[in-house]
Amino acid sequence: MNLQGGVVMNRRGFLQVMGGAGVAAPALSLAAPQAATAQSSANGWSFVHFSDTHIQPELKADEGCRAAFRKITALQPDFAVSGGDLIFDALATDRRRAELQFGLYKEAVKHLEVPLYNAMGNHDVFGLYTKSGVQPSDEKYGKRLFEDHIGKRYQSFNHKGWHFIVLDSIGMTPERQYIGHIDDEQLAWLKNDLETTGTTTPIVVITHIALATTFPMMVNPPGTSTAGVIITNTREVLALLAPYKVKAVLQGHTHVIENVQYKDTQFITSGAVSGNWWKGQRFGFDEGFAVLTVKGDEIAWRYETYGWKAAPSA
Repeated sequence: MNLQGGVVMNRRGFLQVMGGAGVAAPALSLAAPQAATAQSSANGWSFVHFSDTHIQPELKADEGCRAAFRKITALQPDFAVSGGDLIFDALATDRRRAELQFGLYKEAVKHLEVPLYNAMGNHDVFGLYTKSGVQPSDEKYGKRLFEDHIGKRYQSFNHKGWHFIVLDSIGMTPERQYIGHIDDEQLAWLKNDLETTGTTTPIVVITHIALATTFPMMVNPPGTSTAGVIITNTREVLALLAPYKVKAVLQGHTHVIENVQYKDTQFITSGAVSGNWWKGQRFGFDEGFAVLTVKGDEIAWRYETYGWKAAPSA
């Protein structure tokens, strides 16, 4: 079905937007990625982007995550990147529950026999909601618990001539809510990281909350705030990225499959391992993840499911 404004939805429920002129357009490593910086071979290589595992003791989420990780391992990618929301959830729970879920995730990824990086999602932020009972004075409040269990909240790495940037896209407001935001500390770091990388190296950016998405237009009622769905300072981030060779931005959060093509950059939202939070499809999108194939300076992708069906009790 063709929709006004260039949005296309094909039979698989895949959203695609073709962009026009204008502005051109990080995570724990549980195993060290290949350090090679040589150009890709003629046959290319692949990596996986999965997001929104939302692991928890309920709804057989742990079993589902392990099934997804086994499928990823069988595909033999060079490495994998998680797009955030590793657990469900730390926002509104006490320390015991949050620690339990981070523990479940760390055990589950042992079934993922490839190098791994993790981005932070909103549900990975500990005690932010007041109903959690956690005080801001708690030593693990906010992002500290994630850093303890998973690692750096943002970082970059190189692989076979490509540069990967993993961002923390979660802003915390004084009202103890989350918004999409790249903080000043990261912006300064990002500017330096890009300058060091240079303008000829192909780049992939990973963020939980989207830099570009049609999701609010497609799903939300008119007038709904987009602060929790789109990074609020997207223009500032894109201005930093504009001079560089950004081939793809990999996104999560909305649990849908979407590709926004703008100039030479694909803004890819690659569904969710958990689907509708382990309760079946989300807006008709199956549980799964993205497999990205790199050949030279080009990148292509496909969506893979892993045979999961929601438990009857869900």
